Amino acid sequence: MRKLPPLRALQVFEAAARQQHFSKAADELCITQSAVSHQVRVLEEYFGEQLFDRQGRKLQLTPKGHGLFLELERIFNELSDLNLKVRDTPNQQLCLAVYSSFSVKWLIPRLADFRRQYPSVKIRLEMITQDPDLSTSTADIFIAGKLNQRGYWQQLLHKERLIPVCSPNFYLKWRDISLNNFQQQALLVVDEGPLGLDWHKWSSAHQIPLDNEQQHVFSHIVMAIEAAIAGQGLALAPDFMVAGDITTGRLVALNLPDVHTGFEFTFFCKQRRLSEPAIAAFSSWLKSQA
Repeated sequence: MRKLPPLRALQVFEAAARQQHFSKAADELCITQSAVSHQVRVLEEYFGEQLFDRQGRKLQLTPKGHGLFLELERIFNELSDLNLKVRDTPNQQLCLAVYSSFSVKWLIPRLADFRRQYPSVKIRLEMITQDPDLSTSTADIFIAGKLNQRGYWQQLLHKERLIPVCSPNFYLKWRDISLNNFQQQALLVVDEGPLGLDWHKWSSAHQIPLDNEQQHVFSHIVMAIEAAIAGQGLALAPDFMVAGDITTGRLVALNLPDVHTGFEFTFFCKQRRLSEPAIAAFSSWLKSQA
């Protein structure tokens, strides 16, 4: 007979180690944080080893804990794959965590083409406002900023380049918009929180003062783009997100300097899951669209 450690405690420990957080592991497993602490304690007593270093709120694996986690992660991944293989039911439903701006202005208009090519694959969109924890408890696949996390495969989709745009009517009202009359224009400014105001970054990059009296501030790039379409002023927008609006005549790309932000929209999935039919299909389709 095999002598095995407490299996429930192993499951809870793996989640806590992967999340690096007891409360996040508790949410994932639908148990209380105290239950997570109890199961980890059970495992530590079983092995006679400390598995976590607890320094205040900071949680860090000990060398023994890290080694155990790596083996458990591999084992649980193999069990998950075995479950799908035995049941002969490859996962055709994927949850995609994606920035709302990227989804609204780029992804959603193209999804009909993906559904036409792969009608059996169902995509659920989960909107995010900041780079998420790359974890299967969050989503199956991700479109976020460039992150480096062990075990994840990544594919660059777009490097962010912001270009000044406005509506055709707004442009015609001035007959021309250039640096000569730039200070007279109403600016549609996006407040990016810790990253600052987008037009202010543009100003710093090109050493062009912002003396514009009218500066209307928005909390989201999509709102600024829609305000520009409505003729309310000049917005800075990622070129690939507004390419369709420019082609259809809803926006005009202005003869003003652009700015590269350094942000990279990137597709992520677990390396071991890249060969799954649904994920392989979506990854291939994304590459053809980018």
